[in-house]
Order: sequence, then C-alpha cells, then structure tokens
Amino acid sequence: LSLGLAAPPTVRIVHSGLACNIEEERYSERVYTIREGETLELTCLVTGHPRPQIRWTKTAGSASDRFQDSSVFNETLRISNIQRHQGGRYYCKAENGLGSPAIKSIRVDVYYLDDPIVTVHQSIGEAKEQFYYERTVFLRCVANSNPPVRYSWRRGQEVLLQGSDKGVEIYEPFFTQGETKILKLKNLRPQDYANYSCIASVRNVCSIPDKMVSFRLSNKTASPSIKLLVDDPIVVNPGEAITLVCVTTGGEPAPSLTWVRSAGVLPEKTVLNGGTLTIPAITAEDAGTYSCIANNNVGNPAKKSTNIIVRALKKGRFWITPDPYHKDDNIQIGREVKISCQVEAIPSEELTFSWFKNGRPLRSSERMVITQTDPDVSPGTTNLDIIDLKFTDFGTYTCVASLKGGGISDISIDVNISSSTVPPNLTVPQEKSPLVTREGDTIELQCQVTGKPKPIILWSRADKEVAMPDGAMQTESYDGILRIVNVSREMTGTYRCQTSQYNGFNVKPREALVQLIVQYPPAVEPTFLEIRQGQGRSITMSCRVLRAYPTRVLTYEWRLGSKLLRTGQFDVQDSTEYTVSSLSRDSYGIYNCNIINEAGAGRCSFLVTGKAYAPEFYYDTYNPLWQNRPRVYSYSLQWTQMNPDAVDRILAYRLGIRQAGQQRWWEQEITVNGHIQKGELITYNLTELIKPEAYEVRLTPITRFGEGDSTIRVIKYSAPVNPHLREFHCGFEDGNICLFTQDDTDNFDWTKQSTATRDTKYTPNTGPNADRTGSKEGFYMYIETSRPRLEGEKARLVSPVFSVAPKNPYGATNTAYCFSFYYHMYGQHIGSLNVYLRLKGQTAIENPLWSSSGNKGQHWNQARVNINPPTSFQLIFEGIRGPGIEGDIAIDDVSIVEGECMKSDQPANNLRSGAVGTLAHIRLIPVIILMSVLSHQR
Repeated sequence: LSLGLAAPPTVRIVHSGLACNIEEERYSERVYTIREGETLELTCLVTGHPRPQIRWTKTAGSASDRFQDSSVFNETLRISNIQRHQGGRYYCKAENGLGSPAIKSIRVDVYYLDDPIVTVHQSIGEAKEQFYYERTVFLRCVANSNPPVRYSWRRGQEVLLQGSDKGVEIYEPFFTQGETKILKLKNLRPQDYANYSCIASVRNVCSIPDKMVSFRLSNKTASPSIKLLVDDPIVVNPGEAITLVCVTTGGEPAPSLTWVRSAGVLPEKTVLNGGTLTIPAITAEDAGTYSCIANNNVGNPAKKSTNIIVRALKKGRFWITPDPYHKDDNIQIGREVKISCQVEAIPSEELTFSWFKNGRPLRSSERMVITQTDPDVSPGTTNLDIIDLKFTDFGTYTCVASLKGGGISDISIDVNISSSTVPPNLTVPQEKSPLVTREGDTIELQCQVTGKPKPIILWSRADKEVAMPDGAMQTESYDGILRIVNVSREMTGTYRCQTSQYNGFNVKPREALVQLIVQYPPAVEPTFLEIRQGQGRSITMSCRVLRAYPTRVLTYEWRLGSKLLRTGQFDVQDSTEYTVSSLSRDSYGIYNCNIINEAGAGRCSFLVTGKAYAPEFYYDTYNPLWQNRPRVYSYSLQWTQMNPDAVDRILAYRLGIRQAGQQRWWEQEITVNGHIQKGELITYNLTELIKPEAYEVRLTPITRFGEGDSTIRVIKYSAPVNPHLREFHCGFEDGNICLFTQDDTDNFDWTKQSTATRDTKYTPNTGPNADRTGSKEGFYMYIETSRPRLEGEKARLVSPVFSVAPKNPYGATNTAYCFSFYYHMYGQHIGSLNVYLRLKGQTAIENPLWSSSGNKGQHWNQARVNINPPTSFQLIFEGIRGPGIEGDIAIDDVSIVEGECMKSDQPANNLRSGAVGTLAHIRLIPVIILMSVLSHQR
C-alpha cells in the first residue's frame, strides 16, 4: 500500500504470571524462571497491518512432549500448574503475509526440588588373616532438582564436614557429576551407629525451602531378602483365582514389598495386600512373569519372580498328504497316505493326542504308524501314516487333542478317507471375471472349489504387493467367496484365490484369478469457489476433471440454482467453462457444473456474489483512547477496507456495538461518500463508552448488493501499550493530547488551542494564526506570555514514555529514530524553546537535544533531530518567557519515526499541507472521517 499503512509484523514478549526472576539483559537470551506448580503467563505484543496471526510454539524438552496443545493461536500463552517438562524455549511467531514473519523467543526455566532419598551400601572386604574384618558403609543422598542441588550431612545434631572426623569422608564421585554427596564411614566405630540426616538445598531460589531426610544406622542394618511361597511356573486354567505370596526373610529397616509384571502393568482386577497378590478369574491376557521386589534403601533391592501360564487349546486343523513317492495327487489303494492334525496348545508339554477310527481307539502298529512331529518344525502336530491303504481302511478318522492338566475342553477333528476323497480344483464362473462394480458398493469375488474335503481358500492381490481390504496380506475363506464392503477405487485389480493345505490336501496349491474393475464418478476441481464481483462486470467459471472411470463418455451440465443453462459432451478436453458477460442482480447465486459418467456425477460449485469483503481493523492506532473523562471514554476506531474495488462501491458501514458479555447489539449506519481507496485508513470515534468496560465492535460494509462480510474486534479500556516504538505522531488533536503531561516543577503550563477557539482578547502580533496544516480548527500547544507571566518563567511539557525496540545483542549500535516537530516563534518578545531527552532510570539527567531563541517570523518551521536512545525515553519541551507579552511560542505535529531523518533537500512527506486540516477536527458527534493520504500521521 502506498500509505505505508500496511506493515509487516513486529513482535515482543511481555510476561505477567508468577515469575520469580526475569533476566532481561542477558546477551544470549531472555530467561523466565518460575517455580513448579505456579502459573506461567506470556503475552505477545504485535504490530502490523493487516492484523498478524499469532502462534505460540515450543521447542526443546523431550521429543515426546511436543508442547501438548502443539500450538496456541492467541496472544496470551497461559500454563497453570506448570510442570518441569514444560520448561524450554517458547516462540511467539506473528505473520500477516507481508515481509517475513516476526519471531521472538523466551526461555522458561522451571525450578523444583524433590524429596531426597538416602541409600546405604555396604562393602565387607576380608583381609588376609581370617579374624580381621574391615566394615565400610557408604550413605548416598540423591534429590532431583533444578537448579543443581547442594547437600550437607549431619550425625544427630552435629554437622559433618570433610576432615572434621577421621572416620568420615565426604566426596562426590566423578561419575555422579556432583549431583550426589556420598558419606563414607570407614571401619565402623560405636559412635557411627547413629541417626544421619541429608539436607538438600537449592539455596532458597524461587523461595523453595530446603528438604531433609534421615536414616538410622545400627549394627542390625541389613539389605532385604525375600522368598516366594509359590511354584515356578504356575500353570492354571482360565477363570481360576490365583494368589502369589511374597514374604520378607531379612532386612533392617523393614523393607517395602511391591509386585511388578515384566510385560507392562499389573492387570486392573489385581488385588494387592502387602506382599500378597491375588488375581480373581485369570485370563490368557494375564499370563506372564510376575516379580516381587523388596527395598529398604540398604544395598540392592531383592527380586524374586514366577511365571504364570494359563492353559489354552485352540485352532484345530488337518491335512491329507498323498504318497510322497508318486507324482500323483490322488489317494490310491496300495499306496501310502498320511493324515496330520494340528492345534495350538499352552503349555505345549501338556498336549496329548489320541486317534480313533469310526469311533474306536487306534493304537500305533506296523501298518498304522502314529507319530508326533518335531515341535521345532511344526508345533502341536500329530500324524497317522497308513502305510499300505486297503479298502477296509476307508472310514472316518478322528484325532482328539487334550491337555493333561484337565479343565480345558478337548478339540476333536474328523477326517473322511474314502474313494470320493479327491484333491481340490479351482475355477472361476464365467460371468464372475471381470467383475464391474461402483465405488461404495458391496461385491463378492467367487472361486468355485471342487474336491473333497473342501480346503480353506486364501485370497490375495495378484497384481501388486499390497494388503487386502481387511489389512492382511492374505484373507481366508471357507466357501471360496471374498466379500468386500464399501469398495474403493484403489481396489481395482487382479485377485488370486488359491487352495491352502489346511482342511484339504497337502499338495501344490491350485490357483485362479479374478479381475475387479471399480467405476467411480468424476473427481473435479474446484469443488467450491467463491467469486466476488460487482454488477455489470463479467466472470468466467471453469470446471475441470481430475480423474474418472470410465474416463470417456463424459457429459456436463451448467445450472444456476435449478435452472439449466447449458449441456454438452467432452471429446478430448478435460474442462468446461461458463461466462456471465454482465452480472445483474438475477445472475448472482450458486452455479453448479455437473460432470457425469456411468458411475455418477462430480460437481463444481461457484458462489457468485456481490458481497463486499470484510474490513480490517487497524490495531496500531497510537493511543486510541481520547476524551478521557471521569466515567466515560471515547475510542478512535480505525480500519481499512479489504479489496474495496472487487465489488460495487461501498455505500455505508453498519456499526454494531455491545458491552462484552451482553447479547444485544446497538446498531447504526455510517454513510460513505466517494470511493474508498485500497489501504485508506478510515476513522470513526466511539463516544460515551463506560469505564472500565470492554466492548465488542462489529463492522459490516454495505453495497447495493446488500451486506458484506463482517469483522468483529474487542476494544478495551486500558493505558496505551507501545509494543515498541515504530512511529509516533501527535498533532494535539485528541482530548488527552497524546498522553503528554504538564511538568509539576515548572512555573506555568502549556495551553492547547486552535485559532477558531482562541480568546477574542488574544495578543496581536504574536502566536500562530492557524495550526501547522493551515487549519483554523486544528489544535496546537502554545505558551501564553501575557500577564501575570514574568521574564524567565518556564512551562514544561513532558511526552509519554517511549519503549525502544529491543537491542540486537550482536550489533554495536542502538536503533536510530528521527524526532521532528514544527515550532512557531513570532513576536518581538520571543524567549527560548528548548528540547531535552530523558532516559529511563536517569530522571535527574536531561540531555539537551535542540534549542532556539528570538523572533523567527510569522510561519511554522520544522526541526529534525536524530536520536539513538539506548533504553526507554521521554522528551521535554521547555518554553521560556521573554521580556514582554508579544512572546507566544507554539509547537505542533510532533513525530518520532524509526530510522534516521532524511536529508533536508529530500521532500519531506508533508506535501498536501492544505488538504488535511479540514479532516483533522474531531467533532464529538459521531461522523466518519475518510482520512486522506497524510491523515494517518496526524
């Protein structure tokens, strides 16, 4: 935008909340220290137009803690009850599409101190002579903390220090990196049996108190020992209750007992009572290794484990293997045939099989050989080998699997051997391949299997290595049918059905292929597009096919609402267009383009509207509060219009306002005269707002089409925040004179006035006859030097505090600002005008910036000064009365802009001096002021 109103984002992080320390001026970074459990509050102050999007993100911390809410999209980041893992660096990022995003960061350091734990370690070394023992005890103290903890030891009330007792050594072993203190008691003496205390301290940072733990060392102190009063392993049936008992057999002080499970957590239904663990009604999922651990912080914890096995018998299958010495897959009299049965059994060693023929038990014999397959080759498998098949061997063979421990139902498998027992064959019915279906339908792929017994059929993809619709690489079917629900286009392709050995013959698999073709309606773009355009202008809509099956024979139709506009057919092209050459009220609405094939239609929708775009509120108005009266305030609401030329001219804005939290909007219309330019700043003053209430403001543009898009913002009663100084402009027009204040230490005050409102008894031959822009209504500040003023008396006007952009830690220079103002010194008795700079923290020192004395003629002059303040600052205008009454001095249009002043031969951007004054006067009745090019600088 030519106005320089559109601005890339800037950002600064400020903090409230419960910090215990903020280090601002560390060159490397800002650090915010907070105690665990307190509330963290960080606010991102932004400038930029359009209003930047703000996003808080976090890095560091562990990869698992990706800042659980991942991102926070508003200005304030608030974490109540902050935990240690939430420390790290927090970034605030602001972007509005102009320039690069602005990013600032702050490191949050969470301080905490956990309870310390003392552990005791004993080493008993035997010397050469059997009668001499050296007994040494190590006491080790550990506490998690941030910042690192310091430890101190006491024996009873006595503080132990390195060297204070020959029998005691205190050291930090290298490998603990100073985080633990170890107390070594050499050759235990009677006085070493005592009460020891370890005190952990973080030196009261964030007012975290020290923490203490005690341990009583006696001649009975010993590490724990335990035993389990259960078998290992324990084999049980599902549904049984099981109790594991763990008892302490030694240890002083008395150890605590806990149960753990090697694979994850204890089952939810577990009942714990001291060392006893009970699982009522056990299931297969509860199986595994359970361990009892005893700990009393002396020596190493003791651990004993047992394995729980839950009996199970499932998944019975069989297969028939013809004589391996012949190429023939059929069963023949006089040849060998083998029947195999398989089950899954837990525990496998309890599995037993028995065989029956026609219900009568079979024993292994020379002609009927019963064997068990090696479990490593094929677990849980038994075989019946009929060596020389006779006609009398035809019949039903049954294998029964059972577990020795009982309590589990047997599995019984029947296998028929007869002249009709034949290997399988697979065919696909002629009309079943290729199969054509529509996306979303349910389809059945069919393979006909003949043979006896009928084996399980395995379905898989034949054309590519991808999973089947159920997610597995192979899908089992007992009847040869593969049923697919809700078919999708990815399922197009070739499917293989093949016989498995299970419940059939153990021979080379038979195969067949089925082809599936999935038709789907055209996929089109755009599926939805909004087009905004004013009346009398033209628009063209285009709808394109991305994918479709079948791809040819596509027809299209354009409709407006239900009215058919045009139809046609695609030959080679893949898109269709429709143009409205001149939009009228009737041609607004929803246009649909349907592109149709056998499987259905794809639809492009176009919403054609004359709706105006939303206005964009301007949030960077310097000091929008004005007319700050005791109970009410006024607010200078500013905005620009997004894409004002896209649709018909904006005739008015509908302004809605309501107190925050209320339901009802108060509405009024603001008329707009003339055309709004892109980027033009519009100002409207809201008056009679009640302190300290916040208000919601809704703004809706209105064209001849009707209402456009609304924008809502909240305005708050608050002191102005200066996110950091980018630019400041003051023409002394508003009620609070841009927060300038009168100095209490001077002799008299500066006065705000305009030529139109000045006293009729004003002194002639001195002072301005218009404000700097030439307007009689515009305001300026001046010193009135008539009686009772005396020569040498001072009037001092003090600016608000300006905070400067944070310093670049690597750059040597501070940010430069151009400070400029206009002054009027006309009259024979003019005294002096001085300007001073006062820095934060140095209120007693005022640095002279500029000075001028004497009559300068009946016109306004501009002064410009480059300033490089290292920190927040104020400016002071000091007017000094000369020898007589014709000595009025005036100032106007004070500005501070980031960057150095331009050379004076360059044209300053104050060209349209006459154009602005007419707009500058803010009347108290609400009016709209369409600011011209310069007005945002006022």
